[in-house]
Amino acid sequence: MQCPFCTPEPRNLLYENGLIRILVDSYPANRGHLLVVPKRHVTRVEDLTWEEKLAIMKGVEKAMEALKKVLSPDGFNVGINIGKAAGQTVEHLHVHVIPRYRGDCNFPRGGVRKAVLDIEDENLSNKERWARNRLSEQEIEMLQVAINELE
Repeated sequence: MQCPFCTPEPRNLLYENGLIRILVDSYPANRGHLLVVPKRHVTRVEDLTWEEKLAIMKGVEKAMEALKKVLSPDGFNVGINIGKAAGQTVEHLHVHVIPRYRGDCNFPRGGVRKAVLDIEDENLSNKERWARNRLSEQEIEMLQVAINELE
């Protein structure tokens, strides 16, 4: 199978430079869910160069600023799933930037600490939610503009 982050769908590519890409997540946990990925196919944080690590963090900041401008979230969850035991499904390192909105779930307290609860993630099996969380073409274009204005 070809890596979806090495050869992303053009529709999902919001930004790229020599080191990173910012992509729209194909299975969004929330509206505006983005991914920051190194362009180089790497699976572990320790395999990144310091230049790539810095570029990824700058990409996270860029993604959050663009999301604030276009979608006005109330907060963010930012995280990396490393290894199958942690829920990683694509073996290419990627940072999730998930915008959060007041009232988007019943119990937001705990954030990423909920990762080890032994319950099914309703986002992974609820295709209706994916469809509802997907961005429109216009919103994607607005994010592309907003991200590129941050240069």
